[in-house]
Amino acid sequence: MRTRPLNGEPMSNDVIRSSEASDSDAPDVIAAKPAPAVTEAATPAPDLNDPSLYINRELSQLQFNIRVLDQALDESKPILERLKFLLIFSSNLDEFFEIRVAGLKSQIAFDHEIVGPDGIAPRKALAEISEITHKQIERQYAILNDRILPELARHGIRIVRRNEWSHKQKLWVRRYFRQEVGPLITPIGLDPTHPFPLLVNKSLNFIVQLEGTDAFGRDSGLAIVPAPRVLPRLIRLPDDVSEGDESFVLLSSIIHAHTEELFPGMSVRGCYQFRLTRNADLTIDPEDVEDLARALRGELYSRRFGDAVRLEVADNCPPELTDYLLRQFGLTAAEMYEVNGPVNLARLFGLASKTHHPDLEYPPFTPAIPKALKKAEDLFTAIGRQNVLLLHPYESFAPVVDLLHQAAKDPNVLAIKQTLYRSGANSEIVDALVDAARAGKEVTVVIELRARFDEESNLTLASRLQQAGAMVIYGVVGVKTHAKLMLIQRREGEELVRYAHLGTGNYHTGNARLYTDYSLLTSDQALCEDVHKLFSQLTGMGKLLQMKKLLHAPFTLKKTLLELITRETAHAAAGKPAQIIIKVNAVTDAKMIRALYKASMAGVKVDLIVRGMCCLRPGVPGVSHNIRVRSIVGRFLEHSRVYWFLNGGEEQFYLASADLMERNLDRRVETGFPVEGKKLQARLKKELELYLADNASAWLLHADGHYVRAKPSANQPVRNVQTQLLDKLCGTGAASEV
Repeated sequence: MRTRPLNGEPMSNDVIRSSEASDSDAPDVIAAKPAPAVTEAATPAPDLNDPSLYINRELSQLQFNIRVLDQALDESKPILERLKFLLIFSSNLDEFFEIRVAGLKSQIAFDHEIVGPDGIAPRKALAEISEITHKQIERQYAILNDRILPELARHGIRIVRRNEWSHKQKLWVRRYFRQEVGPLITPIGLDPTHPFPLLVNKSLNFIVQLEGTDAFGRDSGLAIVPAPRVLPRLIRLPDDVSEGDESFVLLSSIIHAHTEELFPGMSVRGCYQFRLTRNADLTIDPEDVEDLARALRGELYSRRFGDAVRLEVADNCPPELTDYLLRQFGLTAAEMYEVNGPVNLARLFGLASKTHHPDLEYPPFTPAIPKALKKAEDLFTAIGRQNVLLLHPYESFAPVVDLLHQAAKDPNVLAIKQTLYRSGANSEIVDALVDAARAGKEVTVVIELRARFDEESNLTLASRLQQAGAMVIYGVVGVKTHAKLMLIQRREGEELVRYAHLGTGNYHTGNARLYTDYSLLTSDQALCEDVHKLFSQLTGMGKLLQMKKLLHAPFTLKKTLLELITRETAHAAAGKPAQIIIKVNAVTDAKMIRALYKASMAGVKVDLIVRGMCCLRPGVPGVSHNIRVRSIVGRFLEHSRVYWFLNGGEEQFYLASADLMERNLDRRVETGFPVEGKKLQARLKKELELYLADNASAWLLHADGHYVRAKPSANQPVRNVQTQLLDKLCGTGAASEV
């Protein structure tokens, strides 16, 4: 399928435009069967296994990526932030193809096709993915070329194309090529002794058409030029050749302009960039693994050379060359994406970091420190007095790090236990754990090596901790440890007192500035005892230990959530007020969806705030008419998981590390922990209500599976939940600017 604009003309606004609050403007609708009309006469109970009641998870994930792309069109956002959203769409699509599309192709290849509750077979899903993705990639490049780059140029930021280089710029680029690029390039002429090379996943390459005979008499006519992976893809031109602007050139343009220097004496008839995406999922059979770390190291290498799943190629590449590439990679025309620009847009992220235009980005803010901790010299004393709830990034992650640093230095702290999923090998968290281990404390760290795309970093931090004297455990084979827990045991007089941190996000200080997540700092005896029991289960062996407050997957979390939903259903059936609010990243578990459908049918008011995939269809008459689903897409990545139940007026709150997904509830170690105390509960409820009132960054899911962006009515003020929380918790004053 070709996505090239005809005659090189700019894309029309019909191609570029985003989905607004009318159904006709929505992009790429996922079709649903029309719901049967509800009549006054008795109707049979609906079949909750009917595939039309479920949205395909891959197509739902694709819809989230489209919502991200739509942010690039939002003119209320600074232009560099709009560029970032456009690039995030690219990186999201990379992972989508590497994992989700690759998984569907593997099912077909091994004749093991799995059909989910939606009833869509992998072949049909792949066909729909291809159709939608081709349209959206065409739209993405149109937004880049016709909206983003011209706007950046108006602000003095330019990516200078080859045909726009001035004489001075050409001279500088030629010198840069000869000194920095050319010496690192290994061109590969294709002939019987030089077959088509094995190319690394997502690497930049060029296919070159040649004419003439070389010194050895070879005249195959084709060569491959892999771009050096150690070089930056975006190069800033010096001020003296930039002609008044902040100007950049792409590595691909530099190589393209000097291809003939790589093939002396030959005539270059054409040079075209391309990029191959491969299956990047790791396949480790837990029953055949004796040493998980060693097995992962081997798999990490093979990830770079998995089966091909997508070919991106310059849109001016001749059909005979694209056909040749498709044959080499065993791909079909539907798996090729011709693009009007660089084949790897994610490399443009450097544009923001290399420019000096803070006015073109979101204004900075300083995360707040809550009053309970602001002047506390001893965090143990402060947390011992009361539970502390933090909402990142509006409230600082520093108290969590500081608590660990204090524990590392405190002679009364005897032991520290922590789970790490994504943290980075050189993070402050790891530094503190290393210091604690070197200070002679009992440090136990449960590291989940299989955190996707962080495996290599986790192997490095595991080695670092082990060398410092910490006990490192890799969790439970076959069950990922995704829970976010820290336990500190401290001698206070004659007692051994425990302090805990429980979170909805990762122990990654960088993510804590970009992701919205909750942290609970507590010395609650029962909750800390539960955390201690969970660590005992992870590191040792034994039967299931009973918990007083903590819910944990794969044992009690799903069962309890289903019971809480059933309780609300019973209240509604009895004519009592009943309501559920759930905020998660994804809803795919069919059993949970059926429970929510039953709750809706009984009269429970259900609000779901779901950032990404949602396989539940809201608003289906007679089934989900009491369910509303919204997705918040904004400056920060919504990541927190909150479960709220009216419970007959005795409101019940849980925060969790788990989404409503089969993998979280059935195949991972996850935790759900209660938020207790009227003050913290009231705060949490108000914050949920802000999400439900958002009419600026919210997208509303319709029964047919498409999302429509919420808009304030004529008399409504604009409400952006993230801006409101910045104003409320950080005092930025930004709320009035939305």
